[in-house]
Amino acid sequence: MSKKVFVIVLLTVLALGVVALLPAAAQEGERWVGADDLPTNPLECPADAPGAAMAAEATAEATMEAEATEAAAPAYNGGQPVNPPDKAGQPITLVDIPKLIGIGYFNATSKGMQEAAAELGNVTVTTDGPTQGDITQQVAFIEQYITQGVDGILFAANDPVGISPVLRRALEQGIHVVGYDANSEPDAREWFVNQAEFNGIAKAMIDSMAAEIGPDGTFAIVTSSFTAPNQSRWIAEMQAYAAKCYPDLTWLETVESQEDQNLAFQQTQTLINKYGADMDGVFGMSSVAFPGAADAVTQANLCQGVASDEDAVHVVGLSTPNQMRPFVESGCVKSVVLWNPVDLGYAAVYVMRAVVDGTLTPESTSVEAGRLGTLQVVNGSEILLGPPFIYTQENIADFDF
Repeated sequence: MSKKVFVIVLLTVLALGVVALLPAAAQEGERWVGADDLPTNPLECPADAPGAAMAAEATAEATMEAEATEAAAPAYNGGQPVNPPDKAGQPITLVDIPKLIGIGYFNATSKGMQEAAAELGNVTVTTDGPTQGDITQQVAFIEQYITQGVDGILFAANDPVGISPVLRRALEQGIHVVGYDANSEPDAREWFVNQAEFNGIAKAMIDSMAAEIGPDGTFAIVTSSFTAPNQSRWIAEMQAYAAKCYPDLTWLETVESQEDQNLAFQQTQTLINKYGADMDGVFGMSSVAFPGAADAVTQANLCQGVASDEDAVHVVGLSTPNQMRPFVESGCVKSVVLWNPVDLGYAAVYVMRAVVDGTLTPESTSVEAGRLGTLQVVNGSEILLGPPFIYTQENIADFDF
């Protein structure tokens, strides 16, 4: 073999090797690593997004598909209490049993419940539950209040299957049951207040990142694991939304952090070392991956405002305000995507009041929820709180969880 032929063969092999090392998502039509295989439903693009014009051309087709989807929307699939007393318009006593008590997040949902109860004037809510996220203890608390007798039970499940039998017993006793934050099996409660849909989270994440790194920037993802249900669904919807609205964004890689903040820190360091100035942003897909990634960027002196615009690494993700506060206040993180747990608890009480009053029925398509306005029924027996909430330097000090 001549030297020239050898060089050509070597270059061909190297090129094929590079292609083999490219992320799966770089191949047309394939899923990003960490995405699930379920159908996606990307939301509408902002008017100034690069893909907005193309998306607008498909408006008629999208409208037809939406109408078909609406026509085929799932029927109500929640449970019903057996012969509940008629307490429409009368005072009612509720118990709220979250995953656990004594932590900021559920202190915030409880605060919202008390705000709603005070506005309504005919609702009393008590929050009680285990001090650890243990389903056995949570079930024991629910059993206790079934025995004592309450008009309604609000819950955030530690285990969707494990909590369902005791909730069905509550329904059998004529007690109303409404979930929030973490669901049970649908027939074990009447309604579930869903804090945010997957495509809504995806839109907020991609829009936030694109606003920071531009519509043609590059990013990597630090997730918990490639099989984590929530993260996998978010990533799949992010891919669909990015392809629709920001087709020139480049995904570099997804890495796992196994719900370990130290590992998230290390994985982000590895990404920084691997891609250097070719990586504009990092997504943190869990409440520990996000602060871990932000910490790595901070310690590498690559925060926006510290590093040059060309070298800075922007970090966007999902976490709680208290965990991200230092990074937001320092200016390293501009956007924390989540939802408002105060509003979530508030909505749950309004939903329960509407159930008891008979204004929210299996045939309803919406419910009025005080200061939150009209909330929509989705997925058969869920009430959607609304779009995700974005925590920034301007508002993060207002939240303590």
